[in-house]
Parts: sequence; C-alpha cells; structure tokens
Amino acid sequence: MIQLLFLVLFAEGAVAFLLMVKIGLLRELVMRGLDQLKTGKGPATVKTLACTMSVILLSSVTNILKIQNRTAKLGTVTPMDQVLWRTHLLEASLIGYSLFLAFIIDRMHHYMRKLIGLRTTVGASKEEVEKLRKEHSKIKEKEEKVSKEMKLLQEEISTLTNNLKKLKLEAEEKEKRTASAEAHVSALQKQAEDLLLEYDRLLEDNQNLQSQIAFRG
Repeated sequence: MIQLLFLVLFAEGAVAFLLMVKIGLLRELVMRGLDQLKTGKGPATVKTLACTMSVILLSSVTNILKIQNRTAKLGTVTPMDQVLWRTHLLEASLIGYSLFLAFIIDRMHHYMRKLIGLRTTVGASKEEVEKLRKEHSKIKEKEEKVSKEMKLLQEEISTLTNNLKKLKLEAEEKEKRTASAEAHVSALQKQAEDLLLEYDRLLEDNQNLQSQIAFRG
C-alpha cells in the first residue's frame, strides 16, 4: 500500500512539474491525457478513487487517534503501537499529499485550459486588429486618392469657370460689335434710300429740263 502511494505521489509530482515547466511536447501530452481523463467515465472514476482514498485517510487518522488514546491510558508505548502509529501516519501523510497534489493538478489544468482559450481569443483578436488596420490603411489610401481627384476636379472646374467668363465677355463684345454693325448697316441703308430718292428727283428734274429745251426748240 505504501509503495503504491509513493508511486502515485511521484506520478502526480511529475505531472504537476510538467504542467509548470514546458519541456518539448510533454506538456501538450499531459494536457491531452488530462482532457481525456475528464471526459466520459473519467470524472466518475477519479471521484471514486478520491472518495476511497479519503476513506482510507480517515481510517488512518482514526487509528492514529486510537493508538494515541491507548498510549495515554497505558502511559507507555508498545513496539507494535509504534510501528502501527508510524505506518498509519505515513499512509495518512502520503494520501493527504496525493489528494492535495491531485487538487493542484486539477486546478492547474483548469486554469491552463482557460489560459489557452484566452491566448486563442487574443490571437484571433490580434488577427482582427491587423485586418482592421489594413482596412483602415486602405480606406486612408482611398480617401487620399479621392481628395486628390477632388482637387483636380476643383481645378478643372475653376479653369472651366474662368473660360466660361472669358467666353461670356467675348460673346458680349461680339454682341456689341454686331449691334454697332447692324446700326451702321441700317444707317447706310437709310443713306442709300436717301441717295436713291435724290437720284430719282434729279432724274425727274433732268427730264423736265430736257422736255423744256425740246419744247423751246
């Protein structure tokens, strides 16, 4: 019994050591073994072993107390009682250490699983942050391109506005020239009409003179 308890204690110590110190792939193997132990019928088996060891611990403690009470009544300790007392004390100590290490291993496994989950979540969050940063940089680049295009469009609009103003001024000047040319043409037409009237009058006077001269002759 004591040899088995020593073996269990050493095994639990090795498991706890491998959980605390990462040596190659041994920690992962231990974690997988504990995961399998906590699935299926594993938890029920572990609880049964823990209850059995607890009963043995209580029995050893009870025997220790009985031996102490018997020794107190007799006033002396027999060699048999000394051997039994030391045996029960060693068993109780080994069982207590084994149960304590089992509890420590269970808690370490639980918190390491949480830590692995948190690391996975943090890794996923980092990837999302990197994606968001890349998207943000792309959006910034697009904004810069759009701002440059907007500046170019504004420059083109200002150039077109200036050209439009120039064209309006030229059109107004052409309209003024056209109006003055039309006025000049109308004035020339009026002069031509006046000249035609004067020509008709002079022609009529000439005919009258010719007819008078012919009548006198």
